[in-house]
Order: sequence, then C-alpha cells, then structure tokens
Amino acid sequence: MRLLFTIFAACALSVQAAPFDTVYSHTVFRNRIVNFDEAAHPGGLCMETDGTLVIAGGRIVLRKVCLPRTKRDARATVSVKLRSHGDRWDKAGSVFVIPCSQPVSMITVANGSRPYPASSDANLRGMVSGTGYAPSVELLRFMTPFGVGFYTPKDSIARERTQPVWLNGYADFVEWQQDVTDRLPLLQDSCYIGLAIDTWTKEGYEASVTLTLEESRVKGDKARNLRAMPLVNTLAYYQQDYCDAFARHPLDVTFSLPQKAKNAMLYYVTSGHGGHSGGDEFTPCENIISVDGNELLRFTPWRTDCYAYRRYNPTTGVWLRLRETAYITPQGTRGQKIIEETIASSDLSRSGWCPGSDVPPVRIPLGPLAAGEHTLRIAIPTAQPADGDRYNHWLVSAWIAWEE
Repeated sequence: MRLLFTIFAACALSVQAAPFDTVYSHTVFRNRIVNFDEAAHPGGLCMETDGTLVIAGGRIVLRKVCLPRTKRDARATVSVKLRSHGDRWDKAGSVFVIPCSQPVSMITVANGSRPYPASSDANLRGMVSGTGYAPSVELLRFMTPFGVGFYTPKDSIARERTQPVWLNGYADFVEWQQDVTDRLPLLQDSCYIGLAIDTWTKEGYEASVTLTLEESRVKGDKARNLRAMPLVNTLAYYQQDYCDAFARHPLDVTFSLPQKAKNAMLYYVTSGHGGHSGGDEFTPCENIISVDGNELLRFTPWRTDCYAYRRYNPTTGVWLRLRETAYITPQGTRGQKIIEETIASSDLSRSGWCPGSDVPPVRIPLGPLAAGEHTLRIAIPTAQPADGDRYNHWLVSAWIAWEE
C-alpha cells in the first residue's frame, strides 16, 4: 500500500542519511476530538483551560508552540494519527501554522477584533495576502477515510459482510508523516499550530498531532538560514467559502524575493473536490503553474491507487458489478463464469487524493529568479463552478522557501 510504503521508505532514508539527534518532540494535540458542536463551543472563539483555542464550533483547534533554534543543520517533521469518533464520511483535513506576530488571522476574525482584508474576488476572502494578513501555511493536508477505527467491525459476521476477501483486516487508525523542514522558519518563533477537519457532525474525529525537530550530529554542519513566505491557501477554514474561483479565472499572486535569496523553491499542494458524479473530485483537471508568464509546471493531479486504502474505509459505500472472470475450479481445471464483484466509493480514482491519504506538496524549483517583484499564476482551466448542492472547488495552497 502506498501509505505504508511511504512511511517505510521515509524510515529507510533516515537510516541512510547523516546521523541526527532528536532535540524536540512535542505532541501538540493528543487524542483531540475535532467536531461540530456549537453548544459545547459557542460563539466564534473559545479558550479552554489548557490554552487550546477552539474555532467554528469545534472544527478548528489551535495551540501555541515555539520550536528551538539549532546550531547545526536540522530537519522537522509533523505526524498525524487519526481515527473516526463517529463521523463515517471522508473529509478534508489540514494541519497549519499561524505566526503569533501576524496582526490579522482567523483568530482575530473569530474573536471579532479584525476581519479578513477585502479581496477583489469575494470567493477568495482570507485566501490571499492583504494588509496585515497572510494566508495560513499548511504543514500537512490529509483526507479522512470512511469511518476508520470507530466503525472497524470486530464481529466476525460483520467483517464477512463488509470486508473484501482479499483484505486481511480493517485498520484501527490512519497515520501520516511529512517533512516540514522548509517551513521551519515559521515554527521557530512563537506560533499557533492549527488542526482543522471539515466535519459537520457532533461525533467528529479523534486526532493527535506531533512536531519533531532533529539536529545533525556532524561537526561543522551549520544551520542553514532558511526563509519561507506564504502565497495562497484556498481552504475554507473559518468564515470563508469553498473556492470555485478557478472555474472563472486564473489566480494571480504577487510576491517579492529578497536580494540574498538563493535556491528558491515553490511548494504547491492541490486537490479537487465536489462529491457528485462528474464533479471536480472525479474529473481530471490540468493544473498550470507559471511565474512572470513563464510556465513552470503543467500536470493533472489524479490518484488511481485508491483501492490500496481500502483497509481504512470500513463505512464506504459499495456497489455490485457484473463481470466475466476466468478462475480455477476445486478440481484444478480452468473455468469461466459471470460473477458479482464489489467496488467501493473509496476505491474510485480522484483528483489528487484518496480517502485515507495525505496530499504532499509538489516541489517546483524557481531557478535563478532575480530579486524583486514577481507574479505567480495558477490556472485550472477545466475547473467547474459550484452549482447548488454541487460543491465543486479546489483546495490549493502554495508557499516559497529559500536560503540566505
């Protein structure tokens, strides 16, 4: 399975790389319930006794952290462990960072002190930079699977009725890990780490989020002077609309690169949504990224391996499909017949994600980009507009990282 392979591959690479020591490991949220319950969390923003900020009726939680600075080269990772707490559907989730020094953020919007800056497209409100405001930078985007853990059948009869014959068991949880070293500068000053899940049920999900910082043991391996700059984030965290702006026009974002910047890299995360048949979730759409009119990347985010996540999806809808198959009889001869075969919603190919997968960033080198002002353009020409209960939208976030 791709999920497990990714984790094992990351472990293998870490063994072969230069030795690192863990100097910081902090569980920001431990078995935290993320749900929608306005009775328990009334108003825009609530603060719990442990300092946790709760926004949007429980759908967003934030805690303040500050990673230490290291003298030697370092790498940072974020890990998320999740199980359903009663929500049986697939939902978009995001771990993100907000600098405490930022004058305007979803926190000031939630407490009523300062709103998002105005945008020329109301659909992009709070998703691009404005006076005193920059969009939140994602640390890890994930998609909850259908009912993992909570609905995992323990009874043998229930398992036989829902579990494919080729599956050796349902998982009790799903877990993701991502290297966030490029975003380390945003974590080494006081900041809020946020966890958001687009759930609208009182039951919601149970999740843990851990940040880890490792420092190189190699003498003379000095810490790099890293920098990071947010550009856009179209996730509808709080008092924002699902973004179907790409169906109407490309998105242009201006940014300024300092004189000392080198090895600049654009990080781009994208996933298409709209759960109806023929919606952007189930329709391949090309993404085109350019800077100053020069095309850098043209690709179609499309996952065809979603069947590999079946063990995380016990409550997925299942259909029966007739097909002719060749098989070996009990007598050892070869036969052929029509059979009914199951196909699950979680098996279907999707626009850059699967129920139970993370959505890692695409790294795009910017080459010898000169200092000064530039324009990033993101185009998804075949994106479809939202229409009534057809919630077509694209979750796109991007930031730039460089060294000085």
